[in-house]
Amino acid sequence: MSKLTGWWKKRSSAGKVELYTRWSFHFFVVVEIVSFGLMAFTGGRENDTPESLAIVSFLVVCAHAVVVGFLSSRALDGVSGRRDTPVRLAVVVSALTAATVLLFLFLRRFGGLDAAVAPGLVVGVLGFGCGSLVLTLEKVRHMRYVPVAAAVGTSGTVAALGLPLNEVIGYFVGTLLMSAFLTFTCGFSGWLLRTVYELDRTREIQARLAVAEERLRFGRDLHDVMGRNLAVIALKSELAVQLARRERPEAVDQMIEVQRIARESQREVRDVVRGYREADLAVELEGARGVLSAAGMDCRVEFATAARELPAEVQSALGWVVREATTNVLRHGDARSCLIRLTAGKAASTVTLLVENDGVSELPAGPPGSGLAGLRERLAAVDGTLLAGPAGGGRFRLRAEVPLDGRRMEVRA
Repeated sequence: MSKLTGWWKKRSSAGKVELYTRWSFHFFVVVEIVSFGLMAFTGGRENDTPESLAIVSFLVVCAHAVVVGFLSSRALDGVSGRRDTPVRLAVVVSALTAATVLLFLFLRRFGGLDAAVAPGLVVGVLGFGCGSLVLTLEKVRHMRYVPVAAAVGTSGTVAALGLPLNEVIGYFVGTLLMSAFLTFTCGFSGWLLRTVYELDRTREIQARLAVAEERLRFGRDLHDVMGRNLAVIALKSELAVQLARRERPEAVDQMIEVQRIARESQREVRDVVRGYREADLAVELEGARGVLSAAGMDCRVEFATAARELPAEVQSALGWVVREATTNVLRHGDARSCLIRLTAGKAASTVTLLVENDGVSELPAGPPGSGLAGLRERLAAVDGTLLAGPAGGGRFRLRAEVPLDGRRMEVRA
């Protein structure tokens, strides 16, 4: 069953909306043919249309439905951003629709097309033609002119052909209602798909911004470590040079101090790279809440005040788990809710961090990345463990545990 439904579950929300919309427009081809094309053969005894003319009318509607369906498919590609808007094809469909309507009206006036059949053919062709055309338009004020132009043009042509006034009014009202309905339906579908893709792109940008913010954080940490120490090294080196030129013994002491600062800087840089600098876990949890909430998710963060009293190395390791888990929630899947729970206390033997979110495909997306492996290395330094994987029901669960022995239970002064 998972193989049969995987083609649907592995799609993003935007992909699911597009697939549903695209097949709806494909179904419109069948609707136009069945609902309006077959009108050429209906009417019973009152239908005076010759059989050959009915067949020609049916084939014309079929050809028009196929071309309109092709335009709708190309227009949806333009809405999703995969190709440019098919302007030339839209012009061709407009001309074909106008020519088809003129053909049916001339057949109604001069060729023997029954008066009970012609209105259905004309209204159906115009309605579906207008619906496909609005997919190529982005602004609503342009879309609203399409059904009005179709109704005015059709009724004007009917009046010019000398048909009765009641038919002129009937064509105007029928065309306006049918075209307005399909214009609204198709226009709303295009707007919805465009909005969903815009939200999907926004989510991707937010994920990139989260990664960029983490890089900026690392850059600031590295600058804080190296900036002051390099300035001190430069000053003491310059002082040592001046003392050496004067043959003062203090030059040796200054170079020893430079050596000490350089070694200290090397150690601090190593701490920054490995992520072992002291971090406030509570700040990381609140930061995760803010980032996920800004991305439109229902994020719930639960932690006790005792979490602030955890040892520095435990806070640092779990802080990196929170950062990596937040980034994964933003970049992978299509999460709508996320739970982050930290349980710790002076009486507990372990501290547990749980991160769980929905919107994850049941099928594995590929081999595990290096992010989880890095987290396991950081947790191993404090004897911690990490478990991550699907939790059923389209949810993903990450669980980190760090034991608190007597040495680690000492509260920071």
